[in-house]
This record gives sequence, C-alpha cells and structure tokens, in this order.
Amino acid sequence: MTLMQKLFSFQGRLRRRDYWLMSLLLGAVVLAALVPLFLAFGFLATDPRLSLVTLVVMWPSLALLVKRIHDRNKSGWVAAIYWGPSLASSIIEAFPALGLQSVVMGLNVVTGIISLWILIEFGFMDGTQGPNRYGKSPKGIGGDTSDKLAEVFA
Repeated sequence: MTLMQKLFSFQGRLRRRDYWLMSLLLGAVVLAALVPLFLAFGFLATDPRLSLVTLVVMWPSLALLVKRIHDRNKSGWVAAIYWGPSLASSIIEAFPALGLQSVVMGLNVVTGIISLWILIEFGFMDGTQGPNRYGKSPKGIGGDTSDKLAEVFA
C-alpha cells in the first residue's frame, strides 16, 4: 500500500505499526503547521480558527482509523462513534457567538472516553490473523502461500 493510499483511501487493512507511524507523521505535519501560527500570529489554543486545522487533517486521520478498524474485521462505520462527537465539538467551537461552550465541554468529555476505547481496541490489539472481509492480512499471515513458494522454487 502506498503512502497516498494509507493516508487517503478507506479500502483495505492497516497494521498497528503502520497506523502508529502514519499517525505520528500526520501529527508532526500538524505541529509543523501550527507552531508558526502560534509564534508569528499569536494564536491562542482557544482560537476558533484552529478548528479549521482539525477539519483539514480529518480525512487522513479518518482513513487511517478506518483501515485499522478493518484490520480488526469491523466496519469502518465504527469510526463514527468517535468522529461524530469530535466533529460536532469542532463545528460548534468554530462559532463561539452561539454560546454553546458547555455543550462543547460535554462533547469533549464523551470524545475523551471514546478515545480511550479506540486507543485500546485499535491502537494496541492485534488485527485479524489471515484474510478477513476487508482483504489480506497486512502482515502477510495466512491466506494462500503457493505464490510465495512458487517464487522460492522458481
């Protein structure tokens, strides 16, 4: 799977190692983009314009998570359990004039609890051994080994 497929496609499976490496890479890119905003423009952590950064990195983050969920042989729609409250919080935060800061706080608490479950389930637990309904094992475990044997003895 290419880097572009890992970051932008919702098809296939992603092993834990690649999930963590791609997440760290994405985090480093976000950090590299945010530091100049804080230093040069004096942004504060509560600045609603920072919610736009969340929206920009949402697609690759969601693509990584969905492929990791697929590796556990679950539907990618499980990600909606996490991204739903998180997205709602970000959208509400972008409009501080609405005065819904208590709703944002509640959504952030819910997102935090769900994040712990996501971290344990998809960040630390091993994927399905062998092929599942979302494709071959990204570790190359199980499945048809005849092609590999043919390569060895060719």
